[in-house]
Amino acid sequence: MAEEDYGAFVDWTQMGDLAKSSGPTKVDCKDLKAFKQMARQGYWAKNHKLRAQVYQQLIKAIPCRTVTPDAAVYRDIVGNAAATKKPSSHIPLPEFVDGSPLPRYCLKAEAVASAHRVANCVAGQFPDISHCPSLPAVTSLLLHFSADEAQCFELVSRMLSCNEPGKRLLDQTFLAHESGCMTFGDLASKYCSAAHRMIVASAQDVLDVYSDWQRWVLGDLPFGHAVRVLDIYLVEGYKVLFRVAIALLKFYRKHKAEAQGAAEPDSNKVRDEIQAFVRGIGSSVTPEKLLEKAFSIRMLSRKEITLLQLTNERSLQQKGITVKQKRRNVQLALNPDTFSSEIVSAKEMRDIWSWIPERFALCQPQLLFTTSTHGCSLNRFYAHCEGYEPTLLLIRTTDGDVCGAFLSTDWEERKRGGNKLSFFGTGECFVFRLKPEMERYEWVVIRHPELASSSKTPDPDDADPPEGQQADSNGLEQPERPAGDLSPFLSARHFNLNSKNTSMFMAGNFDSIIVGGGDGNALYIDSELNHGRAGRCTTFDNPLLCAESFQVALLEVWGFQDAMAP
Repeated sequence: MAEEDYGAFVDWTQMGDLAKSSGPTKVDCKDLKAFKQMARQGYWAKNHKLRAQVYQQLIKAIPCRTVTPDAAVYRDIVGNAAATKKPSSHIPLPEFVDGSPLPRYCLKAEAVASAHRVANCVAGQFPDISHCPSLPAVTSLLLHFSADEAQCFELVSRMLSCNEPGKRLLDQTFLAHESGCMTFGDLASKYCSAAHRMIVASAQDVLDVYSDWQRWVLGDLPFGHAVRVLDIYLVEGYKVLFRVAIALLKFYRKHKAEAQGAAEPDSNKVRDEIQAFVRGIGSSVTPEKLLEKAFSIRMLSRKEITLLQLTNERSLQQKGITVKQKRRNVQLALNPDTFSSEIVSAKEMRDIWSWIPERFALCQPQLLFTTSTHGCSLNRFYAHCEGYEPTLLLIRTTDGDVCGAFLSTDWEERKRGGNKLSFFGTGECFVFRLKPEMERYEWVVIRHPELASSSKTPDPDDADPPEGQQADSNGLEQPERPAGDLSPFLSARHFNLNSKNTSMFMAGNFDSIIVGGGDGNALYIDSELNHGRAGRCTTFDNPLLCAESFQVALLEVWGFQDAMAP
């Protein structure tokens, strides 16, 4: 097939260096692992015809539903597209794209109408799709590498029909898309903490900003960058989008570092600024530099993404959020007119809220226990806190220091150990201090992944091990949880740890509560909730959160109330 057959929709005058084909002219490879290496290296990146042929090969190899619409179906429905061309303005995109525009991506003006036709035919053949904002961008990109509209339709249809277990290419429901946004927030907080803190400080609603993450990659990136992402995305799948989006956030933070100034939080402004940066990224970051940054992120695996996504989906389902509705501003839960704490201000609580897992950001704080009302009794502490998960512990000392902990697990779990003091909880726990300075200390394994290795991880991006193969937990006294309940970085049982001291999250009995263990405790509070000790501990690798020996002036415990509940 002649090369121009694959470029019928392309405006070559806008393609720059990509208009000049060079490099290899064929790929003699059938092995996906070899394709992975070649895709990352850009083996076919300089030859339009070769790239088109590789895309055809990769997409046709996708395992699909038994009945998947093909090019012949499109021709039967649409007929001779060349004879029925209409202005694109007369062919609106399907409603399920949720207002996402069709990126031009160096297409001819008349090719935009072709892309609209393909998208609408897809909508007719896939009535089960309810939310797919990425469809316009994917359609526009694939049109570049299709001989005609029918071929583009078949490529898109195969991507949507993928039924390979554990593999996803395009979100097709609001639940999948929204949980993906929450998952990106979790990953950004972990792998791009500096940029995440900057977003928290400059936006009223972090979730609202992160709702655009897929569009940054599939929609806002210039064509040269987007197509390099597509090279790898078609080989490695959905995880590539997360990696590239995190890399974009890192570059955006660097871009903003010198221009940082005090301003009122404005989510829409931040969204517009990120979009403008991504659209103009070509002036400062090459496609290869972007990919290098994306794939230099250590320990980010498909397994972690999948389990986080499942956990977030379950959280949304429990709240009844399965279809699109007006997004709730997370900060509404922290209204200074209604929020009341004797330890922290609404702004300080908002800062703490930015650290918690995204699935709990939909909740609002609920005061469960305070020594000023319920008295200084450990028994009353347990009575008011049991049955709630997670909880937030806040302490103000008589010296004026403020510290605390996010505790992932119900305090009732302590009873599993009988009278024996045993640790429980998960790696979502963290400790922090607010005064004299604000700092969070996460599970040491998150900050130092070399302390643990996933069960069977020769390559951080390899697929999950067969079901039933899990890492030994070194005999830690921890309650069993259902498989897939937590992300691998949230549960000790997913790791081979060199010492159980790195997974001692929380413990309690009749005479004390403890947070953090291993060569000391981050926090120890006695049975009268009056005297405490702070120390360094292996689990959180933290410095002293306050004075080594302190008196408790006030202690509060906050729960997470479902903001969607009546």
